[in-house]
Amino acid sequence: MKKLLNFIIFIVVFAVNACLWTGCSDEFLKEKKNYGNLSPDIYNDETGAKMRVEDIYLRLLPNARDGLMYRSPSNGTASDVQTQATEEFTGLSWYVNPDRLPTEQAGNDWFHVNKSTAAGPWGEIRNCNDVIEGLTNSTLPENVKGSLIAQVTFFRAWQYFLLVRTYGGVPIIDHVQATDVSMAQDLAVPRATTRECIDFICADLEKAAAMLPARWEGGDWGRITKGAALALAGRARLLYASPLFNRSDDKARWQAAYDANKAALDALAEGGFGLVNENNPGLNASGFSQIFSQFNSDEAVFVTLYNRVHDDNAAHEIYRNNTREQGLRPANAHGAPSGDGRSTTSMMVDLFPMADGKKPGESSTFAYDELAFFKNRDPRFYRSFAFPGVYWRFQGNPLAWDWGTGFVPVKYNGPDYELWNYVWNEKSETQTDDQFKGFGADLLGNRVQGVYVRKRSNDFDLSDGFTSVALYRWPATQSENRVGAFGEGAFPHMEIRYAEVLLNLAESACGIDQLNEAFSILKRIRARAGYDAAIAGADYGLNPGASRGEMFGAIMYERQIEFAYEGKRFEDMRRWLLWDGGTNFSQVAGAPSTWNLSGFGGNTCTYLGVEPLNGKRRDSFVLRTMDTAPENHDSDPVGADRPATALDLKKSFADQTAVIDALANFYTTRLVRKTIRGDEINKTVLFQPRNYFIGLTTGAQQNNQTLLQTIGWADFMNGNANGTYDPLAE
Repeated sequence: MKKLLNFIIFIVVFAVNACLWTGCSDEFLKEKKNYGNLSPDIYNDETGAKMRVEDIYLRLLPNARDGLMYRSPSNGTASDVQTQATEEFTGLSWYVNPDRLPTEQAGNDWFHVNKSTAAGPWGEIRNCNDVIEGLTNSTLPENVKGSLIAQVTFFRAWQYFLLVRTYGGVPIIDHVQATDVSMAQDLAVPRATTRECIDFICADLEKAAAMLPARWEGGDWGRITKGAALALAGRARLLYASPLFNRSDDKARWQAAYDANKAALDALAEGGFGLVNENNPGLNASGFSQIFSQFNSDEAVFVTLYNRVHDDNAAHEIYRNNTREQGLRPANAHGAPSGDGRSTTSMMVDLFPMADGKKPGESSTFAYDELAFFKNRDPRFYRSFAFPGVYWRFQGNPLAWDWGTGFVPVKYNGPDYELWNYVWNEKSETQTDDQFKGFGADLLGNRVQGVYVRKRSNDFDLSDGFTSVALYRWPATQSENRVGAFGEGAFPHMEIRYAEVLLNLAESACGIDQLNEAFSILKRIRARAGYDAAIAGADYGLNPGASRGEMFGAIMYERQIEFAYEGKRFEDMRRWLLWDGGTNFSQVAGAPSTWNLSGFGGNTCTYLGVEPLNGKRRDSFVLRTMDTAPENHDSDPVGADRPATALDLKKSFADQTAVIDALANFYTTRLVRKTIRGDEINKTVLFQPRNYFIGLTTGAQQNNQTLLQTIGWADFMNGNANGTYDPLAE
C-alpha cells in the first residue's frame, strides 16, 4: 500500500505509466506528449508501441472525476443527467423533466461531439484502429504484439458498447479510414443493426481475451485482463437480452448472455478474482465497504486507478486524484470550503431492506419506522448512508482556515468525528416549508445536508481485522491545500466489479429458467453483506419459491441495493424500461408494433413487481427539532438532550442496544422528519418512451449523410420527417 501512496506516480490503469514499465524518468510524464500523430515506425519499438497503448488507456478509461461523457459512463454523482433520472438523487434532468426534453438540436450528444479525429467517440475509435493497425504491421515479437493489440481491441469494444446502449446500432468502423476528400465515400458508413454491433463488440472482446493474461501482477496490475474482456462481453449480451432490445423475451438471447457471463466467471476464477470477503463479512458490512478503498482487489474486474500525488501544476499527467471523498464529507469535516456532502432521496432511504432481508413494510419481524429509519436495516444501509448520531471517522485534523465567506468552523478531529446534522428553524412558518432545510447543528449551519451518501467513502469505521490507511493526502497547511481537504485521493474506481458479473449471470440464468442458480447467487451477495442468519434465516429473507418474474424482480432489487451510487441504476432502469414498464411505445411517432412488449406480461414493472418511476416526485428530508431557535451556532435547542454516544460501526449492534435505543428515543421525542423539496414544484418524473433510444443530432447527420435517424426523432436529412432507423430490427 505504501508503494501505491508514495511511489506510483502515473498509475497503471489511468494512463498506465511508462516509468513502471521501462524505468524512465518522471520528466516524460510531465511533458504530456501526444502520441497520436507519430510515425508508424514507433510501433516497431516496444517502448514506443507501449506508449501508444498508454495513450489509449489515458483517453478511454472511465473517469471518476469528469463524470458522464461520451467515453466515460455515469459513476453515480449527484450532478450527472442519468443519475438524476433515477431514485438516487433529486433534480429533473432533461431525461425526465416534462418541460425540458431533448431535441435533435439540444441535449447531451455522445455520438457526434465534434468532427475532430482527436475528440469524440469516432476520434477515439479511429485512434484505436490506428494503434491496432500499427501494431499488426509492426516487427515486434508476436507475443508482445498480441498482448498490446488485445488491450486496444478491448477499448475499441468499450467505446462501441457505450454508443450502442444509448443509440442502438451505429456505424461499424474497424479500420483507419481515408482522410483524402477524394475518398470521402469511405467515411460515410451507415448504421449497422444493433445485433451486428453487439456481435462485433463481443467478437472483439473474445478475440482480445484469447491474447490477454488471466491476471497482471506488480506494477502492471489493473490492466485489462482476459476476465475483464469477457465480463464486458457478458454485459453486452445481457443488454441485448434485456427488454429494451428483447421485447419478445427471446430465450436464445438469454442463453447467449448466460454463456458469456459463465465464461467471464471462469476466466476471473483463473485469475484469482472473486467476491472479496465472501466468507468474512466483518461487522456491519465492513467486508463490503472495504472493497472500495482496496488496491489490487480481487473484486476489481475493470478498474481505473488513482494516486494522491501532490503536484502544484494540475496540468501534469502525474496529477491523477480521485476527489470523491471530498464530495461526500460534510462541511464541518473539511475546515475549508471544499465540499458540503451529498444528500440522498427519501426513496432510497426507505427502500433498503430490513435486517431480515425483507422490504420495509413487508417484514413480519421489524416494523419500519420512517422517523427512526436507521433501526434494523440491511448491513449495507449503514455503509451507504450517514445520518444524525453516527460516527464517520477519518484520518486528519481539520484546520479552520479563514477563506472569507467560505470559512467553516471545525468541531472534531478526524478520529473523533460524529455526525449530528439535525436542523432547527428560527421561524415557525419555515418549520414546515419544504424549501428550507434549517440551520445545521455542530457548526454545519447553512451547509447542512439531509441523509448523507456515505457509499464508497474511504471509511475509517472498519473493524474486525480490516485496517484503513488514508487514501487521501491530508493538507497540513493552508498553502498545501491546493485542491481542498480530501481532494487528493487515490481511491480506485471500479466500472465492473466481481459482484456485477455474478448478478449478470444470475439475471441471465433467470432468463433461461435456471431459477435455483439465480437464487444461489443472490444468497452469496447477501452473505457477503453480512446478514445475520439467526435473524434473516438461511435464505436471508429471499424467496426460494419465487416465479421467474419474481426472481427477476429480486435480482433487480438486489442490484439497486448492492450498486447504489455506483452509476449502474440508470442503465438497469433503461434495460428494463422501468419508468413506464414499456407500455407507452405507441406514443413514439413511427414506432412499429414490434416495439410493443409481447413478452414479460406486456409490462416490465408489473412483471417485476415494482412501481414505475414516472409520475413520482423525488424529495429528500432532514431531521429538524420540534422547537424553534435563533439560527446561529449557539442556539441548539436539543443539543443538551442528544445521546452522549454515537452509533459506532466498529462495534456490534448487539453490544450497542442502549446506544441504539437512546438514539431512537432522541429521534422520536425531539425531532421531526421534514420533507425537503427535491424535484421542481408541481412536476413529477416523466421519462418519454422515445428517450429509451437517444436520437442523432443534426450535426451528426450533416457530417455523415448516410445516417438514418432513429424512430421517434426528427430526420434532418429528410425534411425533419419522422426517423426510420429501428434499433430493434435485425
